[in-house]
Amino acid sequence: MNLLFASPSLDDLIRLLKAWKFWLLGAILGALIGAAVYYILPATYRARATVNVDFNLEQAWPQETDRQQFYYLERESRKLEEIAWSDDVLEAAAAAASVSVDELGDGRLKLGQPAEAGWHFYAEDKDPERARELAANWAQAFEAKVREAVSNEEGLNSFIKVDATQIKTLPVERSLPLGTALLTGSILCLTISAIGILFFSKPQ
Repeated sequence: MNLLFASPSLDDLIRLLKAWKFWLLGAILGALIGAAVYYILPATYRARATVNVDFNLEQAWPQETDRQQFYYLERESRKLEEIAWSDDVLEAAAAAASVSVDELGDGRLKLGQPAEAGWHFYAEDKDPERARELAANWAQAFEAKVREAVSNEEGLNSFIKVDATQIKTLPVERSLPLGTALLTGSILCLTISAIGILFFSKPQ
């Protein structure tokens, strides 16, 4: 017990550095464990659809300052984000994929966007084709709702233009790459090894 709570000494640190073989073995073992977990419990597939958003600053604010344009971008971006997560958009996306809105929860949908340019709509599923379908449907529902709001002057600037640029051939990949699983396994194993050497092994 005293060995456990004692602070590492210089000798302990030297002993840790000398145990490089143990570290190497731990890194390899951790990577193998990470790979095993990755293939036994595979991560879901993640597809990405893209909608290009053009705020047309030159037309919307032709004589205004950069600061006013910044606030304009921030304000309109928040409005667009609210539309992306609105009930109407999610219900349309769910109906197109023949699922319920509740099934789209639990982090299956993720939104990534800059202030202007491509807004990325991510969807995750165990089936890669299903992930593609969900992402494409969400992006299309967002595009349709924004165009409707702009044409009806429902709170959005009339100069905003949206165009679904990538909804057919969508890139899809695992939500957790194999490299991340290998690195995580190695780090965890090395951490445990270091703790074992510093606190639980007795110096010779």
